[in-house]
Amino acid sequence: MPAPSQFDFKYAVDNTEVLLAPKRHIETFGNTIINYSHVAELMDGVGQVRVREGRMQAMRPQIITPSAYAKLNLDGFGPEAERYLSFLREHEDDIHILEYGYSLKQEAFSEEVITDSIQNVLSRVQKDVTARNDPFSAVVKGVDSPWDVCLVRLFWIVTRSSVADNVREMKARHLFEREEGIPRGVREEIENAFAAATADRSLVKSLGALLQKHGVFDQYQDRFFALVKS
Repeated sequence: MPAPSQFDFKYAVDNTEVLLAPKRHIETFGNTIINYSHVAELMDGVGQVRVREGRMQAMRPQIITPSAYAKLNLDGFGPEAERYLSFLREHEDDIHILEYGYSLKQEAFSEEVITDSIQNVLSRVQKDVTARNDPFSAVVKGVDSPWDVCLVRLFWIVTRSSVADNVREMKARHLFEREEGIPRGVREEIENAFAAATADRSLVKSLGALLQKHGVFDQYQDRFFALVKS
């Protein structure tokens, strides 16, 4: 049987197992640092196991307006996809969509190759990580290449388990309540972006992109262009 391609992400996903997941959900109102340990057998080495350790930063979840989500380009999609987006437009007051992002903190990355069985290595790694008592630590058993796909899989699993708590905590702060048709959480994000762009004009372009992203540029265009002219 030929070895899987290093670009075979499906192979990596199917062979990713999160043995120890973070005990806490992604922070609702701030970024989250997830400390991961990734363990994998070397493809070309008998009895050799690579252990990678690093940090994954999960960004603060952002509210996405359904009207903006409904503006997705559906070129090539069928009528049922169009009907679903129409449903989103009609029920946007009852639908909560969050956007999650992450980055890998390479400055904290390290790796070593150990000659031993993967079972023994996993046992030691899990024991060491558990002893740290870090609620945002994770241990992942995966493939050696492409190993970063295993981290994307970890992020997806952590995100999926965090959504309900994130939505509940946002609701407690009334961030989904609408003010002039815009969720309060989105309006707060926009106001913070205006303040940042006022202090640092290099951020004006990203402010415009944010307004376009949420589909609210028309509502803010006078204020935006006044900032540009000033």
